[in-house]
Amino acid sequence: MKAVRRRQRAVPDSVMAFARFVLCGGGVGVASSFAVAALASRIPWALANALVTAASTLVATDLHARFTFGAGGRATWRQHAQSAGSAAAAYAMTCVAMVALHVSVQSPGAVCEQAVYLSASALAGVARFAVLRLVVFARGRSRGVAEVAVPLPVPTARTAALTDPKTLCHAA
Repeated sequence: MKAVRRRQRAVPDSVMAFARFVLCGGGVGVASSFAVAALASRIPWALANALVTAASTLVATDLHARFTFGAGGRATWRQHAQSAGSAAAAYAMTCVAMVALHVSVQSPGAVCEQAVYLSASALAGVARFAVLRLVVFARGRSRGVAEVAVPLPVPTARTAALTDPKTLCHAA
């Protein structure tokens, strides 16, 4: 039992968080790719991708709050909103990849489309992990307010003179 605990501690938290991110996000991503393919047969592909991206972002953000980053429960609306920015970038990346595929290949098959879509999603996922870990679910600092180091004034002869009551009020 102690050996297992030592091995668990040897693995950095970021590696474990990334593994959980891949498991949760990857599962949602694979399900999303099938949902996009199914919807795209009825509506334009870009609209299908937008709808599925929005829904899968809500689901994945909640999963990441609960399991990946251990935020202690469901994601807040603020976390969902922050996560939406990285989802928009992922949407743009998958759209660009699919447009590039259709420009370069006359009529790609479903397997080729899935491979391109999942590859673009995987690349976007790595960037999304960084954003979620460093911004959305960051621990140990105030959320929403950036910490800025403000230099303290260094006392000089002039500032010392300004704080002297006799200098401030000649009547004193």
